[in-house]
Amino acid sequence: MGRRGLIRALTLMARCITKESYGRRVFYGAMIIEAVVAMIWDTISMSFFGGVSDLNSIMSEHQGNAAWVVNEISNSLLGVFGGFLALLGVVAAPITSGDAAFRSARLIVADFKKLKQVPIINRLLISIPLFVIGYFLTQIDFSVIWRYFAWSNQTLATIVLWTITVYLVTQKKNYWITFLPAIFMNAVISTYLFLAPEGFDLGKNISYAAGSIITIMSIVFFIVYLRKFQTS
Repeated sequence: MGRRGLIRALTLMARCITKESYGRRVFYGAMIIEAVVAMIWDTISMSFFGGVSDLNSIMSEHQGNAAWVVNEISNSLLGVFGGFLALLGVVAAPITSGDAAFRSARLIVADFKKLKQVPIINRLLISIPLFVIGYFLTQIDFSVIWRYFAWSNQTLATIVLWTITVYLVTQKKNYWITFLPAIFMNAVISTYLFLAPEGFDLGKNISYAAGSIITIMSIVFFIVYLRKFQTS
């Protein structure tokens, strides 16, 4: 499962664990395993094609088609049967990701509408419109959708970091452990929004300046909140 599919699946895991204390081993453990898998593929890809620049050239030549890279590496290093197994895993990844995404969306809508999901008809009332929306999304350039999703995914991570930081402040605990990553991610998502072609595409100088201003404003807002909390 891809890392985005993993994150979506974690929303379902939260409904399945029986104790809150299991959260660390489930969520943190899953993310560590995913990171290890990603680093393994990165290492193999760079060594197979001769380095970072060569890998980037290959990816650009094939329009960022990661499946082609997996197929080429797997068939060369593992043979036909091993390549088939590797590709099967790659094919299964988007399928399981899509399944997790639709189930997560259905459960979110069901919670929002307070619609119980035991009756089949209630599931269909939510699932059918979601499938229709999903079909129309497949008619759009996937690479564009993926970049928007990647940005929104990192934006969500940034919001979570800020939320945890505020929580740590209220609990009078060490908030720096999430405050510093929150600042960094704030700068990343802000700058990307102004710089990327699918964003405002304003050029490097303006984008870096705008990202820096937004990040500084976020820091100032947090400091004001911190002082209010400390004096209350």
